[in-house]
Amino acid sequence: MMVEDFTEAVLALVEKVPAGRVVTYGLIADHLGQGGARHVGRVMALDGAAVPWWRVVRADGTLPPHLMVDAQQEWARESTPVRRGRVDVAAAVWHFDA
Repeated sequence: MMVEDFTEAVLALVEKVPAGRVVTYGLIADHLGQGGARHVGRVMALDGAAVPWWRVVRADGTLPPHLMVDAQQEWARESTPVRRGRVDVAAAVWHFDA
């Protein structure tokens, strides 16, 4: 898969995540069968502004510090399960096969 194709595949998956749910960078990479969490993170950092980026989190339910305030506002608006300021990934995770 070429870089452009990988980028488009990541962004297409993020667009499918419903409001109030999240996926992790690693889950996206696993689903695509290519790259890793860091590759997905790079796509999101460079091209993720046009998709619901706050629905893609680290495995611990956080995002980079400069995104957390905006993400927390989106999580509250979408009623995403949050515990101690971070997404409760176990409660909020969305599976692509669903």
